[in-house]
Amino acid sequence: QVQLVESGGGLVQPGGSLRLSCAASGSTLGDYAVGWFRQAPGKERERVSCISRRADGPYYADSVKGRFTISRNNAEKAVYLQMYSLKPEDTAVYYCAAELETFYRACVPENFGSWGQGTRVTVSS
Repeated sequence: QVQLVESGGGLVQPGGSLRLSCAASGSTLGDYAVGWFRQAPGKERERVSCISRRADGPYYADSVKGRFTISRNNAEKAVYLQMYSLKPEDTAVYYCAAELETFYRACVPENFGSWGQGTRVTVSS
């Protein structure tokens, strides 16, 4: 497992942007697929976006497609989620998660063994 720390959350107005970062502590993310998930109050955790080790064919949930972009910098041991055109329904705690590429099968929470503590995103005027 790898230790993950998210940052970049905060309060933003509708239509605004935020960039979330997921950093690995004491290890590199180079061998891991990484995903972003979110959980709004009273709702189940849902997938947002996932990226493989080689960053080919990232997955995006329909609700964020065209507005969010996932990227990674293995040298910096970090994965990013750039969020544009934020909507109130994007309000949630955002978690990053990692799983060794060897075991990565799908962008679903059950497929990831390492999780960060989460960063809160609030979209409100």
